[in-house]
Amino acid sequence: MSLATLLEPLQRPLFTILDTPVSWTEVLGFGSGALCVWLVARQHLANWPIGIANNLFFVLLFTQAGLYADAGLQIVFITLAVYGWWTWTHGGGPGSDVLPVRRTTRTEWTWLLTAGVVGTLALTLLLDRATDSTVPFWDALTTALSLMATYGQCRKRLESWWLWIAADVVYVPLYAYKELYLTSLLYVGFMTLCVLGLRGWTKDLTVRRALQVEAAA
Repeated sequence: MSLATLLEPLQRPLFTILDTPVSWTEVLGFGSGALCVWLVARQHLANWPIGIANNLFFVLLFTQAGLYADAGLQIVFITLAVYGWWTWTHGGGPGSDVLPVRRTTRTEWTWLLTAGVVGTLALTLLLDRATDSTVPFWDALTTALSLMATYGQCRKRLESWWLWIAADVVYVPLYAYKELYLTSLLYVGFMTLCVLGLRGWTKDLTVRRALQVEAAA
């Protein structure tokens, strides 16, 4: 039995939105993605395995939609998820097994922004010349923003939420344009969860710094 045969049931329409069929793949991607972001906002370790499952669903979905950079991005996400899973449990430093929330340093911003600009330009050229993508720049831009945000998530950098919000602002109309309406709706939900995550991590950082000041006094 081939892989295509095994995956075929996931590609079958489950229901229709705006005269567009919605597959099991998109529904499962919707559910696992929403759960993953909610768990990240709560700093729950289970976000990593749930996120890996979400990435696998989106590999299939985005390949079908011709969003090749986003499909390839999911493979990178899986690798980063393994790294993030390890970092969240081992990256707290001496005397701690929990990685605390921190601000992104100026040095990190410098190389993140540089990598983001270079990555967007390179991917735009690649997608434009080597694939039949109809949205090479937007596909490349969301890929670069998502990778920057994922790095911040792995390191528990507060500003990673702002990067996710920026990516989601582009993702929502992009997926609607590709007639992935449920996924577009999912990313509206993602933006809401990102705001909640930003507030939660900001509060956590503020409380931790207040405790550090008290301890030093």
